[in-house]
Amino acid sequence: MKIAIVGPESCGKSTLAQDLSAALNAPWVAEYVREYFAQKGTNDYQLSDIIAIAQGQLAAEAAHNAPLLICDTTALVCKIWAQVRYGHCPDALTALYHPQDYALHLLTRPDLPWEPDPLRENPNDRDYLFDLYEADLKASGANYVVVAGARKRRLAIAMEEVLELRKKSND
Repeated sequence: MKIAIVGPESCGKSTLAQDLSAALNAPWVAEYVREYFAQKGTNDYQLSDIIAIAQGQLAAEAAHNAPLLICDTTALVCKIWAQVRYGHCPDALTALYHPQDYALHLLTRPDLPWEPDPLRENPNDRDYLFDLYEADLKASGANYVVVAGARKRRLAIAMEEVLELRKKSND
């Protein structure tokens, strides 16, 4: 069972992934974009880089063979990134996102303060980006829940949803 954590920049995805991983004693896949740009040596990128990042994210997920896997971002993040930055998402990138591969998407609401980071680009339009994520999740029929509030509240929401999923899968 894979749990995806998605949403706009600086909305607590990585913190939630780490907290959920620790609480459930499950492995988590960090966002591949950081490793990608560290290897590249620059934050300059093209659309082809976003596709490569999505491929790397999926490869990192595939490297795990665990009954429960927490995924800090997915190809959906790359899909929306391409749409916002370049005005479209190429078929090669769209083909990488399979929302039904995730038992649950945790969509992080942008109700946390913005924290600067060299890889972040959108401090002023996080609500707009949140709406894009939610629209995509709805259109795809993905199972998702909005996670909001302070750190402990976010973890409590996520835990409740994941434990309910586990219970249903065991019934």
